[in-house]
Amino acid sequence: MKCPKCKAKTTRVLDSRETHEGKSTRRRRECLECKWRFTTFERMEHNNLIVIKRNESREPYVREKVEKGIWRACEKRPVTQAQVDGIISDLEDKWRSYGKEIPSDIVGEGIMEELKKLDEVAYIRFASVYRSFKDIESFQQELENIKNS
Repeated sequence: MKCPKCKAKTTRVLDSRETHEGKSTRRRRECLECKWRFTTFERMEHNNLIVIKRNESREPYVREKVEKGIWRACEKRPVTQAQVDGIISDLEDKWRSYGKEIPSDIVGEGIMEELKKLDEVAYIRFASVYRSFKDIESFQQELENIKNS
């Protein structure tokens, strides 16, 4: 593992812990050259999913793309990296049960469902982009749905 600070290739593991119910391993590392400490995460690689887009085209599932979308919705909200990682890991397990290919609407709806539980503001932000709200009435309707649920 390369040091993110000095790029040296000699690091040592100080501590390892299982996270997300044993689905990943968190490692605390130290560079032997500059003594910088940093954290890495190790996840099992699964057969990659293929996302079927609305226009029927297919593209490989990219975890980082989902994470970026969630973080954009959660900007300036009290949400932690651990919460986001947990949401994505749980969703990926659920999505794999559909098989190798998964429609993009299942991906988007799954993210919205989890964001709704986590933070309603983040949910509204994500929904406004995912559902392409065109006007204030669309926002108001979605807010009413949240209030009534």
